[in-house]
Amino acid sequence: MRHRKAGKKLGRTASHKKAMIRNMVTSLLDHERIVTTVPKAKEVRRVADKMITLGKRGDLHARRQALSFIRDKNIVAKLFDGLKDEYMDRNGGYTRIIRTGQRDGDAAHMAILELVNYTEDKGEDTADN
Repeated sequence: MRHRKAGKKLGRTASHKKAMIRNMVTSLLDHERIVTTVPKAKEVRRVADKMITLGKRGDLHARRQALSFIRDKNIVAKLFDGLKDEYMDRNGGYTRIIRTGQRDGDAAHMAILELVNYTEDKGEDTADN
């Protein structure tokens, strides 16, 4: 029985799931937008929101907690220095899931997981040839 067990198994062992979620959270904070399946996006959203909340706290203990999960100093620095200011006035809900339909190969439901303040680059700054 799985009483009081939070989160989905996602068809993986516990260590594989933890490593996958770590990588996906790191990629999300780095690129601010990732494409994945809907169940994975829902699991990553839980952890990513917690990491942004740690970034908003900003103290040394929060930074060490984030480093114990993310393990990339550059991404943690981006979280605590840059992303923190964007979400300081927001009380949760830092990510959004946009469903994009089904994948061709196995008909898995796909989604885009992105940070709420994500903006696409239009390439305007490279137009000054």
